[in-house]
Formats: sequence, structure tokens, C-alpha cells
Amino acid sequence: MTEFVLQRQNTDTIEQSQPRERIRRLVWKLCVATLILMAIGSATRVMNAGLACPDWPLCYGTLVPTQQMNFQVFLEWFHRLDAALIGLGAIALTVVSWWNRNFLPRWLPWAAIFALSLIVFQGVLGGLTVTELLRFDIVTAHLGTALLFFSALLVIGTALTPYQGTGNAGKLAWLGLAAAVLVYVQSLLGALVGSRWALHQCLTGQQLCSVMYSHIGGVVPPTLATLVLVLLSWRTPALHPALRRLANMAGGLVVLQILLGIATFRLHLQVEPLTVSHQFVGAALLGVLVGYTVLAIRDASGGMLFDHAGLNAPLR
Repeated sequence: MTEFVLQRQNTDTIEQSQPRERIRRLVWKLCVATLILMAIGSATRVMNAGLACPDWPLCYGTLVPTQQMNFQVFLEWFHRLDAALIGLGAIALTVVSWWNRNFLPRWLPWAAIFALSLIVFQGVLGGLTVTELLRFDIVTAHLGTALLFFSALLVIGTALTPYQGTGNAGKLAWLGLAAAVLVYVQSLLGALVGSRWALHQCLTGQQLCSVMYSHIGGVVPPTLATLVLVLLSWRTPALHPALRRLANMAGGLVVLQILLGIATFRLHLQVEPLTVSHQFVGAALLGVLVGYTVLAIRDASGGMLFDHAGLNAPLR
């Protein structure tokens, strides 16, 4: 009888973990696709390809504009294709989460709906970006929403990742959250500089210099917050190795981001791969800080905030 009960419990655990694992894999794939999408979007902007497809959602009235295809049209078309695939993935995430909601954390279906609402809003902003002829506030909101969607996916994926904390994170979660928020705000300032071409206008005509200098000066708070997070992570005894690795990654990315920013400024945005890399590394830094924050919260709460009982496993 005892053997039958234990076998039944093991079967139930496997049934519960399977949809959770499928969803986790889907979420991480969407994270990678979203990071690529933002890099392509940055390349589209710096290559002046934002209006390469003059209509929306089609491109020259077709799904694949073979006759008009060139590098700029390809960038804008592929950007839309990647966005559409991510949208389908977000729909699949929502459907699977609600279908298997009895085997999943209660927060997960609602988090999936939130992520889906962000990508729908992102699609609306993408259409307005074209119809409103790259209006700077819409372009900035477009990137801001993409970063929020990326962060939401990271929260879901990190919360579903098996993790057994050491209980030593303490208040590092709050510092990680503050650093992530500051990096997000700095990313919005960077998007504003790019969408208004503030660097070019300031250097050539002394216009919009305040916008450019706000981004340059804005680098200080997120850099200090990130470096303090790295330092305190090193000095915290018995901190989980995953948190130490993420802190080291954040420190390396913030240094790389500063170097890319200096190079981009000195070269007056003339080297497109540098500009794209600058935005890509900024998004990656935000992602690392979000992941760090979620793991630190799980560590401080003993794994009870996000997890089902019995579904936690060590993360080495």
C-alpha cells in the first residue's frame, strides 16, 4: 500500500513538472527571440530603414516584398516577422498556462496574460511607428514596451527555474531591483537620444544638447548601483553561486556598455555595429539584473514566493 501511494505521488509530481518545464523552455526561447528583435530594431533605426516598408502590417501590400527587397527592406520586414513570431509564442504561452493552470503556480497564467498584453501593445506601437512617420515619442515607447516585455519573460523564466537558495541574499534583492529600474530609465533616455537624433543635432547645430547630456549624465546612477551590487555580492558570505555569477556578469556588462557608449559618442554614431551593440548590451544588462533580482527574492523568501511546494530543486 505504501509503495502504491509513493508511486502515485511520483506520477503526480512528474505530471505537474512536465507542463512547467515546457513553459519554461518556451519562455526562454521567447527571451532570446525578443533580445534579437530589439537588436534588429536598433539596426533598422541606425540604417534608416524604419520606413523601408511604407505600409503596415504588410510590406508593399504583400507578406514578402520580393520585388522591392533590398537590405533596408529586409531589415524592416524581418523585424516585423520576428515580432509576429514572438506574438504567436506569447499567445501559445497564455493558452498553455491556462490549460495547465491546475498544475502550475497560480500567478503564472496571469503573468502570461500580462506578457501577452504587452506584446499586443507593442504591435500597436509598431504600427503607429510607421503610420506616424517615426514620431520620436512613439519610437521611444516602442522600445520601452519591448524592454518591459523582455523583463516580464525573464521574471517568468527565472521564477520557473529550479533553485534552492541559501537564505543569504538579504537586501540584495532591493539593490538589484533599484539597479534594474535605473538601467531601464537610462535605456529610455538612450532611446530618446536615438529617436530624436540628438547626438547629430547637438554636434552639428547645438540643438537638443540637453537630451544628449541627460543620457550621458544618466549613466552614473545605474553604473554606481550595479557596481555596488557586484561589490556587496562579493562580500556576502555563502551567497548562492548563481547570484555571484549573475553579479559578475552585470559588472562586466556595465563596463562594456560604458566603453561602447564612449566609442559610439566619439565616432558620432558613424559605426552602425557599435550603436547596435550599445543597445544590445544595455538590454542584456537589464536582463541580468532582472534575473538577479528574482533569484535574490526567491533566496530571501526561502523559495515560497514563486514556487509550488515540492517542485523546487537545487540550481548548481
